Amino acid sequence: MRSNSILFFIRTISLPLLLAGTTLLAADDHPVFKLWPIGAPGETGDAGDEHRLPPREEASKVIRLTNVTGPTLTLYPAPESSANGAAVVICPGGGYNILAWDLEGTEIAGWLNSIGVTAVILKYRVPRRDDDEPHKAPMQDGQRAMRLVRHNAKAWGIDPRRIGMLGFSAGGHLTVMTGMYWDASSYDPVDEADQLSSRPDFMIPIYAAYLGGKKDGTKLNSLVRVNAQTPPTFMAVTWDDDNRGLHAALLLAELKKAGVPAEAHIFSKGGHGYGLRPSDNPVSGWPQLCEKWMRTSGLLKPSK
Repeated sequence: MRSNSILFFIRTISLPLLLAGTTLLAADDHPVFKLWPIGAPGETGDAGDEHRLPPREEASKVIRLTNVTGPTLTLYPAPESSANGAAVVICPGGGYNILAWDLEGTEIAGWLNSIGVTAVILKYRVPRRDDDEPHKAPMQDGQRAMRLVRHNAKAWGIDPRRIGMLGFSAGGHLTVMTGMYWDASSYDPVDEADQLSSRPDFMIPIYAAYLGGKKDGTKLNSLVRVNAQTPPTFMAVTWDDDNRGLHAALLLAELKKAGVPAEAHIFSKGGHGYGLRPSDNPVSGWPQLCEKWMRTSGLLKPSK
């Protein structure tokens, strides 16, 4: 492995060990699990060694990972004193080329823990393997992640009926694709976990990318399909973020037509890629709005 490679764990745990309840703590005291027991479907490893890229600007450091060929789940259990049984799979963004690991991963896990939600960060495959369908391999990882988290719900103290997915930018797109195509498995089953549903119980795409049409960016992409089984949805985005505010509005209209509960906040300014980091723009308040939506939706109410 190259000298600039970064390891976020001492070693990962394969599925059989996970099912046996054996864990091994990561370097930051959070257990990391292999997503696939014998390697991701179709993965050749040709991307090279996983590593961390240097920051683009000193003033806005972001941990950017690339060349991910061995997808993992990193578990951030909610504190016992406040855990309410809800869980969220986090999909960091990065154009399907990198993963903004802290900005849209670990920092989000900390926020979810603060409201009693168990967080599971999905390290999905990047860079993109298919330019025409960059979400293809990541969606395999997304579906597998939902099934594994649901399979381990009892061991992790979570409600298998309150497991959502939250993603940013490309991760927001992955969230939407996983939520819309949960009934079309993208890989052959590998173990008993794959007998479970990959449908998120709710989805939270934040400044989701790639929802617009390839030829006409003022319309939704033809891959965006909504029906009555689409998960309840919370969206936050800004109007000055290309056409993404428009896409969120169009998606909200489709969700309304299908009778799917949804909420969208389209702020005037804020751009793209802010995560949870504060600014003078009102969009910085999206986490509080999201928490209120989760509470009013009954997602943060402990099971009896």
